Amino acid sequence: MGRFATGVTVVTSRHRGHDVALTVGSVASVSLDPVLLLVSLHNEARVLEGIEAGEGWGVSVLPAHHRGLAAWLGEPGRPLHNQLARVSHRRGDVLDVALVDDALAAFECRTWAAHPAGDHTVVIGEVVAVHVPRTDEPALVHYRGALGELR
Repeated sequence: MGRFATGVTVVTSRHRGHDVALTVGSVASVSLDPVLLLVSLHNEARVLEGIEAGEGWGVSVLPAHHRGLAAWLGEPGRPLHNQLARVSHRRGDVLDVALVDDALAAFECRTWAAHPAGDHTVVIGEVVAVHVPRTDEPALVHYRGALGELR
């Protein structure tokens, strides 16, 4: 699967009252009516714990200049507290979830369904808000173990 290029996103939720975030490449559109998307999250991810606790969650599609952010939020063992302290972000209008500033697009989601899948859980979310700023920045992509950009 390393030869399958994917976009790079940050998925956010709240875990025990703290914003938590994770770099995720496994995101896909599922349905247009209703608007659904899916993310695949490792079973031990704090983001997943927040989602399973019923918290709303966000997906921010990263531009290429957020390569360092993607690397930071992809590192295992980050502290629970203040994960987003060094991340420029804002609160979503509907679910009050953290969304990365300068994202190419951002989605606020409520969980529609969750399905165990090996060491991951596939979470399907109903999109309740979409934020698409005007930008022509290149997208951050993951391919063969490296981060790059796509115009």
